[in-house]
Amino acid sequence: MEGGWKQSIVKEVKKQLYLSGPLIAIGLFQYSLQLISITFVGHHGELALSAASLATSFASVTGFALIVGVGTALDTLCGQSFGAEQYHMLGVYSQRAMLVVSIINIFIAIIWANTKHILIAVHQDATISREAGQYILFMIPGLFAHGLLQCLIKFFQTQNRVCGMMLLSGITSSFHAIVCLSLVFKSGLSIRGAALAISVSYWLNVLLLAFYIKFSASLTDTWTGFSIEAMHNIFSFIRISIPSALMPCLKVWSFELMIFLSGLLPNPKLETSVLAVCFNTAQVVWVIPFGLSAAVSTRVSNELGAGRPKAARVAANVGIFMAIAEGLIVALIIVLLRNVWGRVFSNEKGVVKYVETMVPIVAASSFLDGNQTVLSGIARGCGWKKIGAWINLGSYYLVGLPVASVFAFVLPLKAKGLWLGIVAAFSVQILLFIIITIRGNWEKQANKAAGRVNASNIPVAVVSQG
Repeated sequence: MEGGWKQSIVKEVKKQLYLSGPLIAIGLFQYSLQLISITFVGHHGELALSAASLATSFASVTGFALIVGVGTALDTLCGQSFGAEQYHMLGVYSQRAMLVVSIINIFIAIIWANTKHILIAVHQDATISREAGQYILFMIPGLFAHGLLQCLIKFFQTQNRVCGMMLLSGITSSFHAIVCLSLVFKSGLSIRGAALAISVSYWLNVLLLAFYIKFSASLTDTWTGFSIEAMHNIFSFIRISIPSALMPCLKVWSFELMIFLSGLLPNPKLETSVLAVCFNTAQVVWVIPFGLSAAVSTRVSNELGAGRPKAARVAANVGIFMAIAEGLIVALIIVLLRNVWGRVFSNEKGVVKYVETMVPIVAASSFLDGNQTVLSGIARGCGWKKIGAWINLGSYYLVGLPVASVFAFVLPLKAKGLWLGIVAAFSVQILLFIIITIRGNWEKQANKAAGRVNASNIPVAVVSQG
């Protein structure tokens, strides 16, 4: 019995490593598109860099984060359908999601088209706002590609086909650097060329994945062509996708509010610069637990869809322990690099020394963020999106922001106080997610998964596992 238990653990670890490795790489490739463009823009001076950074932040808050969240509804729907062997539903759900995100993107595009006026209205520098408005206009074509891309990524991920997707993402990232060089320095578009390059690269990635689907014999069961069935139950999908979207958005929005609060501190230029370094650090290392989160979400949803609740619970437990191990390693690396990390982002001595004092807090928050990210993945796999949205709302806005405000302005710990607010939010998140995970009735979740996949009219029974 004990040998069988150990064997199942080892088997599950291998499955999650197989999934998470390519997914981490894909996350890095996706993140590199924005980073490469910003790097090229940086050679055009401080105004160009400020405008592009502001536009990128605005795009994330108002568009990209929302669409990524909507796409995570497929973690539950496609993952559980694949486990239930209702393979054709993966294509149907993905097409339905594409339709929904495309409609949403029309409204986001209208907001982006008015970026200059919105930024000026919230008292941003007029010159930077005008440049940011121009930059984001050239990202609008990429917005629609980004929406389709998120749906396609989930389509592949939930059926455990990630290696080919990783290869195509790597090709796109390499191509992006060449496109950036041409459009920024050769075309006369200047920094707008960097934004247009993002749009071109997103569309290239979509086309490559579309060709993969078209010519791959292994995907004929999960993509049976465009179906009118995708037009059905649109409002049901929207009801699922709203809490899915809120889970990441509530986090992103609270981080942006932290940046805003840093501008109200004494010496705001220094405080904002240090906080920006910390956020960039957190963003880079977060890609690793994000890959683990996607892997555990897929494994949990697959096992629940197949009617194997005990296997789903094993997958969840393995994911948690992998997150703890990864978090400890990353936190240790951040601490060991504390004397050089600030120099990666700035040459200002004041910023570098301030970052050194922030590193222990950033390391602790990275550990906590990795764990809450994986726990969120378990919630997505189970379909606990409404609960997850409420947890995020309470953690960031009822705990994180008030604690940050008190620590930063009352004590006052300044930027350290703001970051301690983030630590407090992560801590509450983890506590609440662990409670619902431990207390979760996995047999009940498997039965709910069976109900979700009834759209294909194939009954799914929970398999008794002793």
